[in-house]
Amino acid sequence: MIYKDKTKPIGERVEHLLGLMTLEEKVGQLIQPFGWQTYEHIDGKIKLAESFKRQVENGGVGSLYGVLRADPWTGVTLESGLSPRLGAEAVNEIQRYAIEHSRLGIPILIGEECSHGHMAIGATVFPVPLSLGSTWNVDLYREMCRAVARETRSQGGAVTYSPVLDVVRDPRWGRTEECFGEDAYLIGQMAVASVEGLQGERLDSEDSVAATLKHFVGYGSSEGGRNAGPVHMGRRELLEVDLLPFRKAVEAGAASIMPAYNEIDGVPCTTNKELLDGVLRGEWGFDGMVITDCGAIDMLASGHDVAGDGEEAAIQAIEAGIDMEMSGEMFGKHLAEAVRAGRLDTAVVDQAVRRVLELKFRLGLFEAPYADPARAEAMIGSREHVELARKIAGEGIVLLKNEGGVLPLSAAAGKIAVIGPNADAHYNQLGDYTSPQPRSKVTTVLGGIRGKLADTPERVLYAPGCRIKGDSREGFEFALSCAERADTVVMVVGGSSARDFGEGSIDLRTGASKVTGNTESDMDCGEGIDRMSLRLSGVQLELIQEVHKLGKPLIVVYINGRPIAEPWIDEHADAILEAWYPGQEGGHAVADVLFGDVNPSGRLTVSIPKHVGQLPVYYNGKRSRGKRYLEDDTQPRYPFGYGLSYTEFGYANLTVQPASIPPDGTAKVAVDVTNTGSRAGAEVVQLYVTDVASAVTRPAMELKGFRKVYLAPGESRRVEFTVGAEELQYIGRDYKPVVEPGEFRIHVGRHVNETWSAKLIVREG
Repeated sequence: MIYKDKTKPIGERVEHLLGLMTLEEKVGQLIQPFGWQTYEHIDGKIKLAESFKRQVENGGVGSLYGVLRADPWTGVTLESGLSPRLGAEAVNEIQRYAIEHSRLGIPILIGEECSHGHMAIGATVFPVPLSLGSTWNVDLYREMCRAVARETRSQGGAVTYSPVLDVVRDPRWGRTEECFGEDAYLIGQMAVASVEGLQGERLDSEDSVAATLKHFVGYGSSEGGRNAGPVHMGRRELLEVDLLPFRKAVEAGAASIMPAYNEIDGVPCTTNKELLDGVLRGEWGFDGMVITDCGAIDMLASGHDVAGDGEEAAIQAIEAGIDMEMSGEMFGKHLAEAVRAGRLDTAVVDQAVRRVLELKFRLGLFEAPYADPARAEAMIGSREHVELARKIAGEGIVLLKNEGGVLPLSAAAGKIAVIGPNADAHYNQLGDYTSPQPRSKVTTVLGGIRGKLADTPERVLYAPGCRIKGDSREGFEFALSCAERADTVVMVVGGSSARDFGEGSIDLRTGASKVTGNTESDMDCGEGIDRMSLRLSGVQLELIQEVHKLGKPLIVVYINGRPIAEPWIDEHADAILEAWYPGQEGGHAVADVLFGDVNPSGRLTVSIPKHVGQLPVYYNGKRSRGKRYLEDDTQPRYPFGYGLSYTEFGYANLTVQPASIPPDGTAKVAVDVTNTGSRAGAEVVQLYVTDVASAVTRPAMELKGFRKVYLAPGESRRVEFTVGAEELQYIGRDYKPVVEPGEFRIHVGRHVNETWSAKLIVREG
């Protein structure tokens, strides 16, 4: 059989297999049921569901979503979930049945969530993408993606639904934590690293998975920051900003892409033929697979209301360029009948099937469909990956304030009161899209500080004080008593994207865990949790204010998934750390920074406003956006690229050579960066470009390069960038990239509001 002959070209194998398939078998390849529903886990054994067996025998299943996913939505818990070894064995059972009991023996594509680690029992939980972006360390992120790919593929997962490449325009949006930030250039760099890390050199490698870029496109620019809301965006902005990271990732070889739920100018992305067929496949030459988000086709008929019923929605989607439906409801119900009735051309179905089969062949699933349970057991949650999680969490922490050098703390300095609802709430520091975790696997901030002072445990005092949400102040008294006895207070506050993992509650007066029949959710961030405010929820601010009255040094640590705008804290706290959701090793990472074992090098990738009324406040808005409101100016509290260090860095001798170039030429930008302080540290050297005058309006400054450099005290380094057409172009009046002759300003510095600049002239070609 040609399609089983691995010596034959993939295209030839695909066409041979396609020619053997019935209509039902073709449609079967385009659907993706929920994987956790295909089996039962009973006493350490896997039993396949009869419904799954029937589906395999009656045409097949192309893919399964979340076979190994564990969370409250799936109902899979620590007790009922699969260990790394058993997970691999379950995938093997599923694959074996599909191969041995279907007519053509086509393996199943196992798709898994891996936004910041494989969402399975035992897998390493890395920091959320907002923290990963804050590292400004592309190489380290690529290394993390390699680790995620190894863990996922070792259990049989072959495709992941990451990276998220949405550009954040309104941080009230609950999915801000899943994004790298507000700048398309930076997101594009992370996108390329993600594809390279996840997919490796070959997709058929035992440590590679296919990357799925999402959400294509404009998902981070929804009306009012509401999830999946309408997007009001002109074509030029779409091409210049939101599409840029996707284009970079496609050029890097991304294998799959997922359209967004939202509409743009009245057209849902799921059926936007101009984007899917015109831009993605036509202009960019993307030849991979396109899969919907869960329930997106149903949303066409019940939400967007651009289709009269499910069949019409399914036809619209596949004709627009959709190859596979996550959940499989609409394609499974309607496509075969639509073809038989003459409402859908068989050739459209065949094209979608080709893309699915090609991906399976590229992944090597026909030759190696089974996982190695022993390898999964050794690989998943390995010591190497845990150490990497700690390192990357430390690099993502941003020091926002350090009045009087209160940080780093001395290991010999008195008692420390660790207070706040996020001080010892392990799920609260993991972020959304996280599997259930044993408490012993996650180090909280309290645990990290106790680890630093393990020889004198009596020096660490703890009180939760309050919850993330709610108005209960019953924990205030105990918290204040702890603070009063301490020499320094570390307040750990913020938000939570923790879904209901059945963890019960805590006693606010003692901090002890308690299980009640009425668990309270502290979730104020995550998918579907959009807010009207950027202030702390509940009575957290009030607790901080009461503690502040005691006059002790006050350090605030934010554990959260979106920027927090609290002017009182900005003014009164002695030091502020923004840790985002730092993952399972986050407590160690925060303690490393607090005690100076790690010099903070994180920099903001989202601007933090003074007040929610300033939104939108992203740094690269147009020059005509205005400079102030009646009450205040439009400048953020903390600008894009901002972050402090325990040392100081100086910049000198900025040069641009040559000073004049043709439109297709390049110039070398160089600057001397010196560590002028007494500690080793890392500086993120940022390059921005200003087009002084242009045919269409442009942002005042745009990030076009960055380097993270590590310098010993007194060490200097010449940091270089190349500026050419890619950095100078914009989308012109004809909607094509253009480099216009004229003057440009090249800015280099430590953040967008603190740079040194030089002139570059682009002369007529």
